Amino acid sequence: MESVEVPLRVRGLDYEVGGRKLLTGLELTVRSGESVAVMGPSGSGKSSLLSLVLGLVRADAGSVLVAGKDITGLKGGRLARWRQRHMGMVFQFGELLPELTPVENVALPALLAGSDRTSAFELARSLLTGLGVPVDGVFTADLSGGERQRAAVARALMGEPTLLLADEPTGALDEEAREHVAEGLFRVPADSGCGLLVVTHDAAVAARADRVLRLVKGRLVEASEGAVA
Repeated sequence: MESVEVPLRVRGLDYEVGGRKLLTGLELTVRSGESVAVMGPSGSGKSSLLSLVLGLVRADAGSVLVAGKDITGLKGGRLARWRQRHMGMVFQFGELLPELTPVENVALPALLAGSDRTSAFELARSLLTGLGVPVDGVFTADLSGGERQRAAVARALMGEPTLLLADEPTGALDEEAREHVAEGLFRVPADSGCGLLVVTHDAAVAARADRVLRLVKGRLVEASEGAVA
């Protein structure tokens, strides 16, 4: 049964790669309208955690419930459909096609899923405008780094996800662009009611979240006030 109150619930997650235990009994809950930032040194398992939540890799033990369904038991088309229905993902470098317009880039996932072209383009324009991205007379290659990343956020929101994930979404941006992207990204849970899970090295970005967690020896612990960095 779906849970709109708890977009993400991770329980007892173990994950080992190359003989190294990255995650050990990891627990995590992200509620609707809540933003959670995860910090930790390189190699601590932050990106692996996102891959596990997306179902791109399999856990050795534990469960990952997205919108109330344990995705560790889903495979192939069933997993892809659940991911498409409930999850949006923002990558560090946006992963947009420079030869397309911003509207085309944002609408593309919906078009590939069979949505009506007119409605998909209307929603794409609305999302881009809300995030302050130009929509007329411009190709994606002409956008600034911050504008491209905000377009990537818009694309992740096209399917109205229950859970929005972001992997170092400001890592390739200068300070000014970082602030604009972070502002738009962390506004999403309040605006749409989805849960937001962000992996970042940037303490200033993490501080915008409702909760900040650190990945320490395979487990998530609350970051104490003043010790986010």
